[in-house]
This record gives sequence, C-alpha cells and structure tokens, in this order.
Amino acid sequence: MTLALPGISRRRHVWGEVWRELAAVALGGLLLAAQIGDDVRGYHDPGSWIAFDVAIGAGALVLLLWRRRWPFGVCVVLTALSAFSVVSAAASCLALISLATHRRWRPTLLCCAEALVAGYFFELFFPGQQDDGVGEWITTTVIGVLAVALCVAIGWAIGARRLLVANLRTQLAVAEDRQHLRVEQAKVAERARIAREMHDVLAHRISVVAMHSGALAYRTDLSQEELHESTAIIRDNAHAALTELREVLGVLRDPTAAPLRPDAPQPTLGDLPALVAALESTDGPIELSVPGDLTGLTELTSRNAYRIVQEGLTNRRKHAPGKPMSIVLAHEEDDLRLTMRNGMPDVAPGGSELPDSGLGLVGATERAELVGGELRSGRDRAGDFVVRARLPWPRDDS
Repeated sequence: MTLALPGISRRRHVWGEVWRELAAVALGGLLLAAQIGDDVRGYHDPGSWIAFDVAIGAGALVLLLWRRRWPFGVCVVLTALSAFSVVSAAASCLALISLATHRRWRPTLLCCAEALVAGYFFELFFPGQQDDGVGEWITTTVIGVLAVALCVAIGWAIGARRLLVANLRTQLAVAEDRQHLRVEQAKVAERARIAREMHDVLAHRISVVAMHSGALAYRTDLSQEELHESTAIIRDNAHAALTELREVLGVLRDPTAAPLRPDAPQPTLGDLPALVAALESTDGPIELSVPGDLTGLTELTSRNAYRIVQEGLTNRRKHAPGKPMSIVLAHEEDDLRLTMRNGMPDVAPGGSELPDSGLGLVGATERAELVGGELRSGRDRAGDFVVRARLPWPRDDS
C-alpha cells in the first residue's frame, strides 16, 4: 500500500507526513498544557485522564496517515475522538483541512457541525474550575466557529492551488501534444509538397524520354540525322530531369551546411513560351495565348500556373500524343483564367508504355486551391479534354 500522491516523490511525501505529524503533536501538546494550566476537571491530577487522552491522541495521529485515502471517514472519526481528547483535536484539525482541500461543501459542512458539537461535549464533560455558565458556552462557540472556519479556509485555499497546478499541467500537456501534432502535420505537408514537386518536374521529362526511346525501339527506318536528334533529346531531357530532381531534393539537405551555389529560380509563366516551343516540334501543334503584361501576378501564382500547364502537356503526351492542343491564359478582373483543350485519341490505346500515376490532376487541383483558386477537368460535349483553372490575380490599386 502506498500513500504517496501522484507526481510526488517518495522522499517528499514522507517529509510532508512527518512535519504534519509533528505539527499535530505540537498543537496537541499546547492544548493539553492549556487544559492542565486551567485546572480542568480530569486534568488537574496527572494520573487520571491525561494518560488516556495521550493514548487516544496517539491513535488519532496514526489514523491521520489515512486521511488522503478516506478523507471524510477519517475526519468523522477524529472529530468524534476530539470530544474526549484534546490531543486528538489537533489531528482532527488537520483532517478537516485535508477534507476541505477536496472543495466539497456537503461533507465539509457535516464535519464542521460535528466539530462544534464535539466542542460542546468536551466542555460538558470537562468543565473548568471557573465555569461561569452561559459566558463559558458563548466563548466555546466563538472559539470553535473561528477555529473551524480557519481550518476550512486553509484547506479550501490549498485545494484551489492544487486545482490550479493540475490545470496548468493539463494545459502544458495539451500544448505539448498540439506542438507535436503541428510538427507532424508540418512534416506531412512538406513531404506532400516535395512529392508534388517531384511529380511535376519528373513526369514531364520522363514522358519525353519514354516517348523518344519507344520510337527508337520500333522505328528502324530513321535516318542518321533523325537518330541523332532523338538521342540528343533523350540525353538532354534525362540530364534536365536529374538536375531538376537535385534542385527539388535540395530542401532535404542539412540546413547547417553552406550551399555550394544559389538555388536555381523556379519557372514561371515567363518561361512558358520556351517550354511550348521545345515541345511543339515533337508532341504536336500547340496554340498558346499568354497575357503580354503579367504585372501584379504573384510569383507563387505564376509558378503554380506554369506547373499546371506543364502537367497538361504531360497528360496530352501520355493520353493523346500528336493531337492539337490550345492553351489560353487571360486576365479577367481579379482572376487569371487558364483553359487547356486537346483532342482525344480516336481509339483508346491497347497498352500505354507510360504509366499513369493518377496524381497529376490531383496535384494540379491542390496547387490551384493552395493559392485560393480552383481547377476542373473533364470532357466537353465535343469530346475534347478540357482543363479550366481560376487563379487569383490581385488588383493593382496603386
């Protein structure tokens, strides 16, 4: 059996019990000396009631050790013993304080009433030599009420402090849990961002490599010039894929290590014509329309719009190679409107060499929503595949 409170060391608990027992002994000794000094009946003869009072008080001190487990029962018993023993009255005061720390009015008031009744019984059984009747009873009542009120006030204050400390510990634990949760959420968000960047960067390059390598595998009638051109495209795109992958994974490097060179700038809508020109000769005709003035468009929105277009080009290469495609970007009020349209293959291919991750349009939609916009995709009535996106373009009020 352990009597220690949760969160308190064994040594501290033992010392707390020791000094409370010593305080009860000291208070009980003072009360006993006062009774002997007032020549109270039963206490003027050292051999009569004093030994019995001390024996009852010793038992009360032992019973006081169980006040934390059974606060109400121990307080009731010790208060009843105080009607016959002034030494146990000190222990009953500590028991009443301990009961009041639980901040429950009903058991506390019952023990307070019992303590006042016990005081009357003690005055009845052990009157003083100078008992003046009504005056003595009034004095006993006033002293009893003040003593009981003091014990309840002390216990109530201790209970309030314990409740405050417990609430602070709970809040601290909740704050730590929330901090850990925020850290985990930040890690998950960072992993998702890295995965999205890797998909957008690599899917475009790898699809070009896969398309030209597949052509080399099945086309045996290519001239040396065409063969050289295709291998150069494969080499350049593979090299570009590795370079861009290195740039994306650069966020995972040791932040304390000094970078060997500055990070390359991320592509924006200003780089879109160069991307389209590089693909038009191999992937099929592309009609591009970009606003001539991009002033006011944030870098984040411009970069996400570039990635969305890049994903559309990659999807066209995977699912509708060679089909004409139109890309229209327009500035309408406070929005950048993006529309990509391409024809669908006449016959669904029996087997595609390019695996479909299923995450391209999901990532593009997430990019649009990340900057406060939206993206929708699907076939229209003409059978073309259309991607429509709306991205915010802050109004320039200057």
